[in-house]
Amino acid sequence: MSKIIEITAENFDKEIANGTVLVKFKSVWCGPCKMLGPILEQVAADVDTKIFSIDIDTATDIAAKCDVMSVPTMIVFKDGKEAERVNGLRAKAFIVEMINRNK
Repeated sequence: MSKIIEITAENFDKEIANGTVLVKFKSVWCGPCKMLGPILEQVAADVDTKIFSIDIDTATDIAAKCDVMSVPTMIVFKDGKEAERVNGLRAKAFIVEMINRNK
């Protein structure tokens, strides 16, 4: 069972409101997004931070609100505010470090 939680425009604000969370902005047509999936599953198994995924094609308003211009984009939110962002495919160690420095 996946530890990555799919979110939508309807519950986005609620899900990022408290604590530190990581959101992966993706699209079904994006090759690097697909490659990032298994890496984030490994990250989710090693950290106690919620990891969410949102499709930019079905949540265009959220993608625009967060100024997401390319995918994959990962944003760490802390109490509803953007703490750090990175674009592109990244290694597990990089992602874990990014989460941990924003707790």
